[in-house]
Amino acid sequence: MHRRLFPRALAALVLVATAATAGAPTATAEAPTPAQTRLHATIDAVLADSRLDGAQAGVVVVDTATGRTLYDRNGNRRLVPASNTKLLTSTAAMELLGPGHRFTTDVSAGGPRRAGLLSGDLYLRGGGDPTMLAADYDRLAGQVAATGVRVVTGDLVADDTRYDRSRLGPDWTWDDEPYYYAAQVSALTVAPDTDYDAGTVIVNATPGARAGARPRISMTPDNGWLRIDNRAETVADGETTISIEREHGGNTVVVTGQIAVGQATESDWVTVWEPTGYAADVFRSALRRHGVRVLGRTVLGTATPDSARPLARHDSMPLSDLMVPFLKLSNNGHAEVLTKELGRVLSGSGSWAAGLTAIGEYVGDAGMDTGTLRQRDGSGLSRRNLIPPAQFVTLLSAVRGEPWFDTWYAALPVAGNADRFVGGTLRSRMAGTAAANNVHAKTGSLTGVSGLSGYVTDADGRLLAFSIVLNNYLTSSVKGLEDQIAIALASYTERETATARRTVPTAPDSPRVPEGRECSWVKPVRC
Repeated sequence: MHRRLFPRALAALVLVATAATAGAPTATAEAPTPAQTRLHATIDAVLADSRLDGAQAGVVVVDTATGRTLYDRNGNRRLVPASNTKLLTSTAAMELLGPGHRFTTDVSAGGPRRAGLLSGDLYLRGGGDPTMLAADYDRLAGQVAATGVRVVTGDLVADDTRYDRSRLGPDWTWDDEPYYYAAQVSALTVAPDTDYDAGTVIVNATPGARAGARPRISMTPDNGWLRIDNRAETVADGETTISIEREHGGNTVVVTGQIAVGQATESDWVTVWEPTGYAADVFRSALRRHGVRVLGRTVLGTATPDSARPLARHDSMPLSDLMVPFLKLSNNGHAEVLTKELGRVLSGSGSWAAGLTAIGEYVGDAGMDTGTLRQRDGSGLSRRNLIPPAQFVTLLSAVRGEPWFDTWYAALPVAGNADRFVGGTLRSRMAGTAAANNVHAKTGSLTGVSGLSGYVTDADGRLLAFSIVLNNYLTSSVKGLEDQIAIALASYTERETATARRTVPTAPDSPRVPEGRECSWVKPVRC
């Protein structure tokens, strides 16, 4: 695919060219105004915090209307961006797939039908839909039953061939693999909830009726793909210490620890090994409930023949709607599915390599200097991703001209808004400040990595694009420092006021979450 440089991208390059400076804080080509000098001093003071001793910090702020750089510290330094990487993936998906793009899951018959008997195989073909629930598979089974099919003499064939067989990002760490934010990627999968955490199952532990009994273990959705090894104990009283973890390389879930009689159910989200088989198991059970018997076995990974006749179909929500759970909750699985879908649609290859090529070409057309960055996955879970903050600001400035911008902007987390599907990963941050219900930005977290990149409207009504990327710190969290910078930008004004003269703003404490995870990655949700 050849690169196309759109007129809007050329304009964006002119607007944000000054954002490409690096090193220590720099003035713009014009002499800094007194307000800008104060802003420099404020952000410098935040970055001088002892929590960043020995760390790396990159911060860039640009006025999107004029292209003027208001602040630049290490803007060209390549830093690990964590989930800020999703800004590239999501904008490329909106442009190249389109807001109306949907994923299709269908069922086809591979043989003749007569009097309720299908003589041949039944094909369940996945189209990559990360929002498929057990209820959706039940509706597909109902559609099959409604055609009159009662017995299938052949196999149930689970067709996941839209994408390649690589299930995990090449740079992901092995010890993340059981946790739901690192779920395996397949074109045929199941989500257990309406956060659409595809490729995971919710395991529930309820205390037994008496001390000494095993807790009762259930799964959502109910399935036969995973096996429970229940080693936990119900106790008369005491602290709940239930641990739920899938063993690496298989589908045995080990439950250990204790839970007291009368305590609430403990739940955790775990990934499955081979989501294609999980989806096939859920669908086969649904067929049985609707009176459809499959006499053969379940076969994974075989393509649906062109001669197969359609029986049932389910279309996902449009991409414009999927952007909300994707960006608000920083859903890694959605990012990786979209990356593979981009590769499939644009080059016929549902692989990370093809998808990342498509993303790179789009963001290059939008003005990013792709020679200065490296993107290794769609979500930012890889530590080999390296993106300079100035390049994020370039992209953020450029996409304002896209017809889908308003939809995408609304899907970004909104600071201080308690509604989980508005505030997202920022819902507990910056509440009660000038940044609340103002900052629209993507968060990012890995151990020793934090980022916040997006937009803020300043006190004079200007829309500013900013990127804050912090690496190699040793403390548990630096998100309060990001919040202080965002609040300072929301309060920024060229007018001479008492507020304008204030130095470092205060920020409410951010919620405590395990180091290296987005708040939405902690299940049950605690932010």
